[in-house]
Amino acid sequence: MDVRRRNNVAVTGCADGPVLLLAHGFGCDQNMWRLLTPTLAKSYRMVLFDYVGSGRADPSAWDERRYSSLEGYAQDVLEVAEELDLREVTFVGHSVSAMVGVLAAAKAPERISRLVMVAPSPCYIDDAGYRGGFSSEDIDELLESLESSYLGWSAAMAPVIMGNEDRPELGQELAASFCATDPDMARVFARTTFLSDSRRDLKTVTVPTLILECRQDVIAPREVGAYVHDAIPTSRLVTLKATGHCPQLSAPQATAAAIVDFAGAA
Repeated sequence: MDVRRRNNVAVTGCADGPVLLLAHGFGCDQNMWRLLTPTLAKSYRMVLFDYVGSGRADPSAWDERRYSSLEGYAQDVLEVAEELDLREVTFVGHSVSAMVGVLAAAKAPERISRLVMVAPSPCYIDDAGYRGGFSSEDIDELLESLESSYLGWSAAMAPVIMGNEDRPELGQELAASFCATDPDMARVFARTTFLSDSRRDLKTVTVPTLILECRQDVIAPREVGAYVHDAIPTSRLVTLKATGHCPQLSAPQATAAAIVDFAGAA
């Protein structure tokens, strides 16, 4: 198995710098980090990749059974880390990838020594004493809409997820990213994402962790950031001066600065 080709792995930045392993969220690919890379490349060796089923990853490697759980995506992360013999890296995960990073760090603590969670959510569905932002009915409706017309869902939901109504080009970019994903693979990833519950997994985190939240985020409201922060004793919570669910696009300088402040430099 050629992991580098399978996951479209790219290595860039400072060859001798500390390693950042950047993982994209649902419906996206490594291109979502492009506004951060010029700043981060000055001090860090950056490893970017696409999950199987996303971006330019090899579609022939798709396995619905594997990617019907977050563990399958965590396995992608670990196989990339093993292929490049990465150790003591800072894993930067956006959205659902923040929880993928939690799983990967628990399985290979020698490879992942720090976590950066960008707009994380361990559970999207409200529960007793927990606000995830959606009711069970909301998620059922969201998934039904996605499965009946993925392209229509993408066009309607991308601006809502992105926020920043005064910058419609951001929502358009996210919609284009969604639409570039194979609909059948996207449906599986969507169900895996929005039906996941990783709250118990947060208790396994023992490494230094940075939680980046936005002031307003319909996918991961601030109650979620507070919950994750309370669940991880080793965490630091930073509220970015940004709105929406993708601060790496809407506020790249602030996002990059927070990562540098947390991860340090060579």
